[in-house]
Amino acid sequence: MSKFKTWVSAARLRTLPLSVSGILVGTAIAKSRGFEDHTIFFLALLTTLGFQITSNFANDYGDGVKGTDNEQRLGPARALQSGALSRKELEYGIGISIFFSLLFAGALLYTSFGLASWEYLLLFGGLALLSIWAAVRYTVGSKAYGYSGLGDLFVFMFFGLLSVLGTTFLFTKNIEANDFLPAITIGCLSTAVLNLNNLRDHFGDARAGKRTLVVKIGFENGRYYHVILILIALLTLFIYDMNFRSWTAYLNLLAFVPLGIHLLKVIRVKNPRHLDPELKKMALSTFALALIFYFLNDKFL
Repeated sequence: MSKFKTWVSAARLRTLPLSVSGILVGTAIAKSRGFEDHTIFFLALLTTLGFQITSNFANDYGDGVKGTDNEQRLGPARALQSGALSRKELEYGIGISIFFSLLFAGALLYTSFGLASWEYLLLFGGLALLSIWAAVRYTVGSKAYGYSGLGDLFVFMFFGLLSVLGTTFLFTKNIEANDFLPAITIGCLSTAVLNLNNLRDHFGDARAGKRTLVVKIGFENGRYYHVILILIALLTLFIYDMNFRSWTAYLNLLAFVPLGIHLLKVIRVKNPRHLDPELKKMALSTFALALIFYFLNDKFL
């Protein structure tokens, strides 16, 4: 495999659609209130993709250094684990990714707030730095939070609440209570993707000392937790849709049809290896929901 293909593989392109789902939903909420700015939207997408790629590189590095990624791993081989990239190369890649992420974030905040709203610049600048910290510290370092069962909380906060509400605020400079409902939906579905990954890897994680939430509560309880996450996502989106007069508001619930089929598979599966194909279905269903929401939300009123 060429170096270029190796870096593309390490970037884990299949995770990128999920990472922008919150941006699509937050932008759609702003559009429904008459706020639209293509530059803000484009820069928000680039910033989020930068954060996600940084996280993917750092995850590959952290799990590789700790020995969590090994020959017993059920998912795709990782760059450091397989020897396709060295530690130095991955460190360099993480640094470059952080640089571009902060560059995009700076351009985004300047476009949204200008220089006059210094309080917003400080707040969102701090959130950008916190996002970088969270992306790296998930697996990197002696106190990586992904190794102590806190990954689910961070994913819910950053991929759900911060992604949706933060994007909405970039356009509108305001957040309404109702906005929390779709933010919770995206947060729960994003957390469910992580949980599914942890269900698949729970035996290997336990052996390597990676105390994910699934390792702590057990495989069986992890499956029930997965069901609860998706049901909460369905309920919060349904309540949000009830605020609109048009029946088309409920079209975004169509994304839960494949998710329902997915849940039946998760509940029945005995071999964690068989959960790997479900990761793609889960992520793409979440992305599909975000796309439907993006294209139809401003037409609900």
